[in-house]
Amino acid sequence: MDRILAIDYGIKRTGLAITDQLQIIASGLATVETAKLFSYLHQLFLTENIKTVVVGEPKQLNGEASESAPLIEAFLVKFTTTYPKVQIVRMDERFTSKLAFKIMIDSGLGKKKRQNKALIDEIAATIMLQDYLASK
Repeated sequence: MDRILAIDYGIKRTGLAITDQLQIIASGLATVETAKLFSYLHQLFLTENIKTVVVGEPKQLNGEASESAPLIEAFLVKFTTTYPKVQIVRMDERFTSKLAFKIMIDSGLGKKKRQNKALIDEIAATIMLQDYLASK
């Protein structure tokens, strides 16, 4: 069965999560420098059968698009041009970073590890992907 990839796109770093082959469990995959994202994705698509990608849709509390929305839209244009057969699903990503931080605290991670923004991005992508799986 195909896997599903989640992308928590950021200006500096992008968090990635992926499902198991049965599309039941979302797991953190990596955090990649955004400048190197397409190189990473190229290698990933060579080794994994991914037909669906969940991409965060940044919104403000009032539901309007956030200021980072144009950057994500530009990413999506390049992504769909590069991978035209991959289905894109947009998911509201509000509060995923805050939830990720709370999960880190609840799991007992020390203060130094909680300051690792790359880990927060990866956990946020995992939360977004798990929410998508739950909505299916």
